Parts: sequence; C-alpha cells; structure tokens
Amino acid sequence: MSADAPLLDRADILGLVPHQGAMCLWNAVLAWDAERIRVRADSHRDPAHPLRRHGRLGAVHLCEYGAQAMAVHGGLLAADAPPRAGLLVALRGVALSLARIDDLPGPLIGEAERLADSAAGQLYGFRILHDGRTIAQGRAMVALGGAVD
Repeated sequence: MSADAPLLDRADILGLVPHQGAMCLWNAVLAWDAERIRVRADSHRDPAHPLRRHGRLGAVHLCEYGAQAMAVHGGLLAADAPPRAGLLVALRGVALSLARIDDLPGPLIGEAERLADSAAGQLYGFRILHDGRTIAQGRAMVALGGAVD
C-alpha cells in the first residue's frame, strides 16, 4: 500500500462511518484493499478535539483512532450500504510508546488489517505511526449493530 496522494478525503470518510463532526478522527484514506487500510489524521493537534481532557489528549485515545480506521475500512467494504453502528467490545495486546499525542507535530498514520469478520462483528489488528515510528498497536474487536440513520 502506498502513502502518496489521498484516495478519499474527509467528506468521503464522513459518508462511510457513523462517526460525524469532530468525532470523525481521520482526514484521508491513503490506500486500501480487501484486507487492509492506511489512513491519515491531523485531528490530534486540534485544541477542540472532543476527547481532550484538561487541555491534553492521551495516547490511550489512539485505540479510538484504530477503531475508527476499522470503521472506515468496513464502510469501504460495504460499498453502498449505510454505515453500521459498532461497539468497541475488546482491546488486546495494546502497546503505547508515549503518554500523550496532542503535542506531536506531524500527521498520524493509521494502519488496520482485518483478521476476522462476520455479520456480528469484526476483529482487526491496528498500528498508529507518527513520523515513521509506531506509537500504538494492538487488536480491537467491534460488535456490529444495525444501520445508522
């Protein structure tokens, strides 16, 4: 997968996922295929980020970035079907290499790989990079519900 020009922008992503407004964390899809996706975000530097607390954005929120990369991939795979709501039900093997992310100067790059998929849920491995270095990784399971209105 290439990291060049975006294939899809934020407006496209908003049409694929249930996350709307500031809670849609990714800005661009850089590459994707049936098993993987690569996305980019600058939202971690936004002073109005919805997950900030006391002026800071902790690295633990990279798990949400990973889960949303999964949602974007699922939306792309679903083609013209409406976005489905999901509930993050499990995180495993999560490793974070820093305490906070709001002070990182460049974009975040997210990579997610589908490990298992069914009508009831999805399991993905995810990795978040900054400046070419892995800052978070793990596995996430999402239970899927119905379409979002």
